[in-house]
Amino acid sequence: MLDISRLSKAFPGQQKNEPDKLVLNQLSFQVMDGEFVSIVGPSGSGKSTLFEVIGGLQKPDEGDVYIKGVRTTGLRGQIAYMPQQPALLPWRTVSGNIELALTVNKMPKHKAKQMALEWLQRIGLDQYAKAYPYMLSGGMQQRVSFLRALLSPQPLMLLDEPFGALDALTRMEMQQWLLSIWEQNRRSVLFVTHSIEEALLLSDRIIVLSSRPAQIIEEIPVPFSRPRSNVLWTDQEFNALKGRIYAYMQQEKGAGKI
Repeated sequence: MLDISRLSKAFPGQQKNEPDKLVLNQLSFQVMDGEFVSIVGPSGSGKSTLFEVIGGLQKPDEGDVYIKGVRTTGLRGQIAYMPQQPALLPWRTVSGNIELALTVNKMPKHKAKQMALEWLQRIGLDQYAKAYPYMLSGGMQQRVSFLRALLSPQPLMLLDEPFGALDALTRMEMQQWLLSIWEQNRRSVLFVTHSIEEALLLSDRIIVLSSRPAQIIEEIPVPFSRPRSNVLWTDQEFNALKGRIYAYMQQEKGAGKI
């Protein structure tokens, strides 16, 4: 599905004689069809820059991006994207936000309206179809935002810390909700999170990044069967993996890189 090959990206220094700042350093990894892969790493390690390169918003200095075997380096419109904030259009209704995402991709308006209502019913928000985003809670807005990404035709979804702004209880509820919806569709997902627990709960595989310039420390397969539940948090192997990833983060901090 996604093939990242030797990506490097640097940004010019802010001062006149300041050297360029290398953010991504020869990153290579893959996301397979139907796989849920999470990326964890210290703040400022280049996770957002990586997403911008994959989405075509930034061009790498070296390396390439391939989606379904096609080189998409520097091309936009190749992925579905869910940002940290819902970014719903405030002047459009909940249904209208979803319909717009479908009609932009050339779906007839009547079909887009029907599909939006069908999916809002499936996620339990059909009674809010004519409401405006400000009338919804943060968790509800994120459900609509995820649904908008899910219904886009692109085969790969990039989710950038989508639950980071939610309170702890709502975040746990959204994690379970995301798992239940993803299980029905099995889209390929690349997910950025600062939460080790969240990565272990959601993922098939976790990519651990170093501090900037980002390099891959390790790729960790998540061994737990699906469907998953929050009961995993008390599992001995779950906590062992959590400790292992946390140790990597501490090593980076101890080396003075964070």
